Amino acid sequence: MSTNLASDDPQTGSFAVIGAGRVPVLDAGAAIEVATKIGRRLADGAAERDAERVLPAEEVDLLSSSGLLAITVPAEHGGPDLPTSVVTEVFRLLAAGDPSIAQIPHSHFVYVNALRHRGTPAQQAFLFGEVLAGKRFGNAQSEVGTAHVRDHRTTLTPAPDGGWLLNGEKGYSTGALFADWIPVLAHLGIDGPMHVAWVERSAPGVTVVDDWDGMGQRTTASGTVRLAGVRVDDARITPYHLTFEGPQTYGAFAQVLHAALDAGIARAALSEAAAFVTSRSRPYPDAGVQRHADDPLVVHAFGQMEVQVRACEALLAEAARAVDRANVDLTEESAGRASLAVAAARASTTQASVEVSSRLFEVAGTRSALDGLNLHRHWRNARTHTLHDPAAWKVQHLGRHALDGVFPPNHGQV
Repeated sequence: MSTNLASDDPQTGSFAVIGAGRVPVLDAGAAIEVATKIGRRLADGAAERDAERVLPAEEVDLLSSSGLLAITVPAEHGGPDLPTSVVTEVFRLLAAGDPSIAQIPHSHFVYVNALRHRGTPAQQAFLFGEVLAGKRFGNAQSEVGTAHVRDHRTTLTPAPDGGWLLNGEKGYSTGALFADWIPVLAHLGIDGPMHVAWVERSAPGVTVVDDWDGMGQRTTASGTVRLAGVRVDDARITPYHLTFEGPQTYGAFAQVLHAALDAGIARAALSEAAAFVTSRSRPYPDAGVQRHADDPLVVHAFGQMEVQVRACEALLAEAARAVDRANVDLTEESAGRASLAVAAARASTTQASVEVSSRLFEVAGTRSALDGLNLHRHWRNARTHTLHDPAAWKVQHLGRHALDGVFPPNHGQV
């Protein structure tokens, strides 16, 4: 397929879109190439954006215009319909540049997937058309202060003159601040089944508050969405609860993209540690070497970290392929095996990102702890993002399957 994309500078990833009204349609090779170039560009300003909490509006616009946000639009709607394996690698490459920016479109892809599975033909035609025109989906899913992560209070209630009124408040709304459309997870009727209400970011009654103050992933703008009497037509409501009434890879797809973010953080931390050690670190006198990078203890530590990062990258790639295999022949077993593969990847990428981003300082030495260098952003990003849902539960599901052959539960977090 033609990329319809011109690269003004292949090193920085400065792009100009050719044509008007639609983003480029990228095949697999082009998507990886574009993500590699944009990842390099994002890396250039990542430390400064994090330190000063500069929200990446221009960088998110770049993702939209590049065509990357449209790579999962189904072929019958004019998209490239790229597999999970390619989407996962795109996320990993972007996260190696700046994981905050890479996280922003996570929910965009998840809700494109939701629309694929549960949207009506008319809803798909319209909303996939919006994505192909460069529009972005956000997220208003989780709530703060409820009993647990799958407990929701936000509700659609019948409007007196037809349609529905949406009321509630959502937290951790990554992507909403930069979105054109915000998919909102809500009950249809009081205590009714869960549905997705598709509301425009600019709709009356929608307020997006930039109040995210996490120690890491600082520029994701994962703040609050308030919904006060937002009018929603039937044509903008899709069922969510039906997703989990049979075998599904909806949860595995969302989770493998989270794993890709952590794998990208791990690789970035290791790469920046190597750059620092080979250019700025002083050797320890007892090593008897001129260059810190020649200290055998340092070399061994880098070898250990490289093994850890490569292992998590390999598990990530296999997990993405497992999701693709399940999508070709979806059964309870294939979906369960995909979830297990993703669970293994998430457990591994969690450990690798947190440990390598911490060990960075052990191998780089005292100077690396200077606040002005902002090398600690890798650990802060890893520690923050890996709290999204517990890796220990991924290990629990793997252990239960190893012992008793039991597949993970059928919900959106595995």
